[in-house]
Amino acid sequence: MRPIDDLFERYGESHRNPFNKRVHWICVPLITFSLLGLLWAASPWLALGFALFALAYYIKLSLPIALGMLLVAGTMLAILSQMPAVLAVSLTIFVLAWIGQFIGHKVEGKKPSFFDDIKFLLVGPAWLLGFIYRRYRIAY
Repeated sequence: MRPIDDLFERYGESHRNPFNKRVHWICVPLITFSLLGLLWAASPWLALGFALFALAYYIKLSLPIALGMLLVAGTMLAILSQMPAVLAVSLTIFVLAWIGQFIGHKVEGKKPSFFDDIKFLLVGPAWLLGFIYRRYRIAY
């Protein structure tokens, strides 16, 4: 099994409930956006550095996923560069999206450990992108 397939399978173990999956389709992109926003508020260079670090991680896993995530992150960074009150908006989105995640996992009845949650910050967006790729029969 390829490392990306293993990560997607492990991530999916605690994301089988249909309600929890729907919550993740909303909250994971919001968490990604807000995390980049929090970093942007500290320094645009910090946000860009994190995005490049994540891109290197995705390249190691799958070039097609990396290209998709480059488009996603680039779009998010472009929005953040034009957004007023980045810190306040990002902090609000971050807190509300994590509350959504906790509700989804409560309904699921299975929650990843804290350390898996941290590691899965990078896996979650790629996991969702993997669904899109499969739907449109794009190999990853």
